[in-house]
Amino acid sequence: MPAATTNSLAEAFRKAPPILIGGPTASGKSALALAVAERDGGASINADSMQVYADWRLLSARPSEAEAARVPHLLYGHRDAALPYSVGDWLREAKEALELCAAKGWRPVFVGGTGLYFEALTKGLAEIPPIPPELRAETAERIAREGAAGLLAELDAETLEVLDRANPRRVQRAWEVLKGTGRGLAHWARETPPPLLPLTACVAVALTPDRDWLLPRIEIRFDQMLAEGALEEARKVLARGLPPQIPGLQAHGAPELTAYLQGRMSFEAAREKAIVNTRRYAKRQDTWFRNRARDWLKLSEQDYCADDAVSRYFPP
Repeated sequence: MPAATTNSLAEAFRKAPPILIGGPTASGKSALALAVAERDGGASINADSMQVYADWRLLSARPSEAEAARVPHLLYGHRDAALPYSVGDWLREAKEALELCAAKGWRPVFVGGTGLYFEALTKGLAEIPPIPPELRAETAERIAREGAAGLLAELDAETLEVLDRANPRRVQRAWEVLKGTGRGLAHWARETPPPLLPLTACVAVALTPDRDWLLPRIEIRFDQMLAEGALEEARKVLARGLPPQIPGLQAHGAPELTAYLQGRMSFEAAREKAIVNTRRYAKRQDTWFRNRARDWLKLSEQDYCADDAVSRYFPP
């Protein structure tokens, strides 16, 4: 069939609406998405900003080769960590993934913890001009020298009102856009085109597990990553000599394990700090899905871990 246009994508999946599954790290999103996609002849489409990188299979918790063999997996591990990758890049590739699903008859199942990806998919994304590489380099240098907080004072008031100031990557992006285009992110947001998939055309589910249930899982999973070779994975990436501040090197646990490999931290301290930082990130993710995904169905761990969760919450 010919490639679907943006306006026809939702109609292409009218009989089996695309499924969106979001939530914090280690909550069980991938397993749930796999079960739904397997039942429905679907494809799992990555909506996690770290799982796009080829360098991080373990530390990004990318699906295993055995899991990936059960249903088609799209937008996983296809980007080199040295290369920039924006929300706009992901959205363009998500459109291609949707067109492929329409052509193959696969039901799209988007899964991940990057709320900004879901927001761009269902609300649209402003078409901001590319940021010059030299400006990106300047930003990276400033963040390395003074931290992302140093950029906040230079942002426009309108953008500051809506910006997640605790997220260094969002602060960096806002500063680059303002300096590179002369307009703040909030200004560009007002010129946002229609979304690829309006939320009304999807089945959207946010996993909101109890934190007392989630936090131990984060520690257990990180130890499993270590047992499976995460330290060696970090060693291979470190050997590439890439600038440590680039987004592609920010997989959870990577900076801490790198610090250990460079002799700047003990292994025990690196492990503990990685777990603490991952828990903090999970808390921010959970807050986003609870507060920003207001129209999504919210499921607790008791809901989505139940034996009949797929049939109860995901209509075929």
